[in-house]
Amino acid sequence: MKTQITQKAADGRGKKNKKGLKIAFGIVGGLALLLFVFDLIPPKKVMENNPFIKEQDALPMIAAHRGGGVSNPENTLMAFRAAVNEYGIQICETDLWMTSDGHLVYSHDSSINRMACPEGAEKVEIAEHTLAELRTYNMGCNFQDPADGSYPYRDASEAEQEALGLKILEFHELLEEFYDTNKDLLFIVEIKNGGETGFQAANIIDQTLTERFPDYKNNLVVGTFHPEIEEDLKNNHPTLMRGASTSGAAKFIITQMFGVNLFADVDFTCLQIPMAYTIKGVRLDLTWKTYIQRAHRRNIAVQFWTINDADDMRFLIERGVDAIMTDDPQLLKQVLEEYKK
Repeated sequence: MKTQITQKAADGRGKKNKKGLKIAFGIVGGLALLLFVFDLIPPKKVMENNPFIKEQDALPMIAAHRGGGVSNPENTLMAFRAAVNEYGIQICETDLWMTSDGHLVYSHDSSINRMACPEGAEKVEIAEHTLAELRTYNMGCNFQDPADGSYPYRDASEAEQEALGLKILEFHELLEEFYDTNKDLLFIVEIKNGGETGFQAANIIDQTLTERFPDYKNNLVVGTFHPEIEEDLKNNHPTLMRGASTSGAAKFIITQMFGVNLFADVDFTCLQIPMAYTIKGVRLDLTWKTYIQRAHRRNIAVQFWTINDADDMRFLIERGVDAIMTDDPQLLKQVLEEYKK
């Protein structure tokens, strides 16, 4: 009798276990089906026509990072002229800082020392100097020729610096240089200042484009690492195109990684990311074709930075990215020529 009771109890537990497994499989299957449905539903497009998305089957666009600092002094008119006129780039990428007297100028660093000052010189912070004061410096002073290691512009006279385009460049001057001849030229700019100064920079960008260069209004995308500037751009400058913030890019990648596209509430037009990102020792590959395809479903352009290796360039070309940001647009042009042949 005892043996029969024990057997019945075991049979009961077995039936419960089987029922539990069925329920678990049902839940997992239901979740998988739900994710599949989420993945199929067409997401809302951020805009109808995004000029930063390459044409179908076209090669990626060349984005000259800081104008292309390998061949010419970065963020100078000299660099941008060479990038556009010699290397045929489609996108100028650069950074913006406010001077002490309210002018918006191009520079990656908050100071001009790396580009324009002797080693050991006192810091020349852009925010602490007027435009006129900054114009006294030679922005090609520390540029080193990659071919022979020389400093070809260190001893350039004031007149030569002006003629070559080696003075610090104001925001409108870059637009003005190409406005009449290159209407399709695109721009990526990053507001480096935060707080009230960053708000002022956003106002200058919007006002300058609207009043002086309206044909470039839809050719320029603005980025920032400051959350308050991003909110300001959204609320007070809704007609300006925006690049993804760090948090916005991360949210997009994570939602696409798990196939829950509908939960990616994004409103940026360009996803600008490195090839990989490491979080707490774990390396995340950001070059999956699915990320690119899902971004394109929303009409978001996918741009990778900063790519200076030919093999990396080829890899991204094969992936079908929209643009490759590089310090060496001449090299990228050569790699793209291989594919054209």
